[in-house]
Amino acid sequence: MADQISPAHADLWVRGFAAAITDADDHLTDLDRRSGDGDFGTNMVTGLRRALAALPEDPDSPGAPFQALSDTFLSHSGGTSGPLFGMWFRDFAKAGNGTPALTLAGVAEAAERGWATVTRLGSAKVGDRTMVDAIAPAAESLGRSAAEGRSLEEGLREAAEAAEAGAQGTSELLGRKGRTSYVGDAALGAPDPGAVAIGLFFRAAHASVTQGADGANGAG
Repeated sequence: MADQISPAHADLWVRGFAAAITDADDHLTDLDRRSGDGDFGTNMVTGLRRALAALPEDPDSPGAPFQALSDTFLSHSGGTSGPLFGMWFRDFAKAGNGTPALTLAGVAEAAERGWATVTRLGSAKVGDRTMVDAIAPAAESLGRSAAEGRSLEEGLREAAEAAEAGAQGTSELLGRKGRTSYVGDAALGAPDPGAVAIGLFFRAAHASVTQGADGANGAG
């Protein structure tokens, strides 16, 4: 069991996230049809396919895989949420660049900064039915876990659970930002696809340290 996120674990995290989004493509697209224009799943899958092609074969830091994600989404992603995801990934790249491994505290700091970035650029807050509704509880959970000295596995598991609960909670919210703000009650009963994607992001993080990575620093 890993106690730090090495470059190999970060690579697993990114690849696992891409696989999860690809598997959920139709579901995410259906959710977006109910709350937007229906292109979210396709845009995410396309962006992640390009990012996978750009991943370094042998990343020299845990930030490198996230840098590839960020650069791809900021340069090539479609839709309104693509650039926000690009900026979200960039804060994880910043946290992991120039260090051999990320601790739970490092992941917590990246999530906190990413939350601030997405809030600033997207002008969304908790309760607006956006990806922030999953980011915020995950970031808060990570901060608590790091402060309490929890293990990396436990901290990431609880963050994933918090993000997933936050995403599910958006099914009961009326949208106040973006296209979903125009559809009103029609979106009720279906969670926001961006928030669901954040849940998949943290679930992939947890999987990356529980399944291990050959040769990864901190793998047990």
